[in-house]
Amino acid sequence: QLQASGGGLVQAGGSLRLSCAATGRSFSSYIMGWFRQAPGKEREFVAAVSWSGDTTYYADSVKGRSTISRDNAKNTVYLQLNSLKPEDTAVYYCAADQDYSGISDRSRDRYKYDYWGQGTQVTVSS
Repeated sequence: QLQASGGGLVQAGGSLRLSCAATGRSFSSYIMGWFRQAPGKEREFVAAVSWSGDTTYYADSVKGRSTISRDNAKNTVYLQLNSLKPEDTAVYYCAADQDYSGISDRSRDRYKYDYWGQGTQVTVSS
């Protein structure tokens, strides 16, 4: 129901725009998040956006270099990644959290999310 795309191989300093398209149901009332998992590491929070798109949270590792946004009419959430570094190499996953209380610091917790996409690989070469 969540399909992530847009990953690829990019040189350090480059940019990528990841997309996550939802099908089968509307996710317009869900908090949407992006997480990533590098080989041998835990899945970690990257960014989250409120259902309205007006509130966002970022991991310190990507803050200032990335932008999460959403288009509810298209049932799609985006993650713009700029100034990419080799340490950004990972599989990136989008996820949806049906939390009616709204976005908060708890939205950084991967266990809060109810639906997950299949992931898209981002590889940054030095």
